[in-house]
Amino acid sequence: MASGHERAGAKKRLVVLTAKTARDGVVWLVGAGPGDPDLLTVKALRLLQSADVVVHDRLTPQAILDLAAPAARMIDVGKRKSHHTLPQDDINQLLVALAREGLTVVRLKGGDPYLFGRGGEELAVLRAAGVEAHVVPGVTAALAAGLPLTHRGLAQAVAFVTGHAASGAEPDLDWASLAKANQTVVVYMGLSTAPKIAARLMAAGRAGSTPVLVVENASLADERRISTTLGALGDDVQALDGPALLVIGEVAALEDSLLPLREKVSAQPTDEGSHRRLGLDRDGARTGRRDPSSVSLREPPSPARGEGLPRGGFSRAGGRS
Repeated sequence: MASGHERAGAKKRLVVLTAKTARDGVVWLVGAGPGDPDLLTVKALRLLQSADVVVHDRLTPQAILDLAAPAARMIDVGKRKSHHTLPQDDINQLLVALAREGLTVVRLKGGDPYLFGRGGEELAVLRAAGVEAHVVPGVTAALAAGLPLTHRGLAQAVAFVTGHAASGAEPDLDWASLAKANQTVVVYMGLSTAPKIAARLMAAGRAGSTPVLVVENASLADERRISTTLGALGDDVQALDGPALLVIGEVAALEDSLLPLREKVSAQPTDEGSHRRLGLDRDGARTGRRDPSSVSLREPPSPARGEGLPRGGFSRAGGRS
């Protein structure tokens, strides 16, 4: 049987499916979290292990894809900035076609499907086509940035905004509101537009000395962090090219005080037991082996799936709780 790596590396082929089967399928829009497999929700893992098809974006880490059922068909739709293997409309129709084949489909989306993930668009198309569809929240990248986004005395509000608009245009944001003090502004997909964002915020009144933390590949082994200021942001991001967050506001100044604790925690031994249960080694890499006494997760309910997954979680050695 092919390994997850072999399946992911195989040539991708999309087949247009139009026939309606006796058993309707279901599509789950699942948040994959920021990238670290340990930050997947239990429900996301359960669905991955029972899916017939996993439709994923190009940046989904292999360690997460390897958690899918060995027989699952893996379809890479290749979405990343300025490069889409399939346009969004084609992805929408692919999800509808797969569900009409009676398949259980996991549409795996980085972070949370509803936070700059176009999950709402995909759900609307599925519902309009009469396809049963559900959304599973995920941990958004901002929550994995390692900073308290709200902090007494520094930030009483937080705003999540996108730095990327349709067709590469500058995002149409309320700069005057975002420039107000005592709040944190987190910019997703803002690396290429960072100089314009900084200029807009300063023109609206935010001080050039405002602290900024740039986090590239949050939660992953190759995470990079740059502490800078709004005035220097444009120059300091030039060396970065991966998916990155801009955390703008006074809480970003806490990076230096939190860094020693973060290094101490990351230096501690990994919980090998939890990694073995996921089939990962100490560094989170896929080993291809699972602990035989591992947690056994329930499959999604079928055929009456409208009320979501059963409560009660999981039990040892495949037993029901």
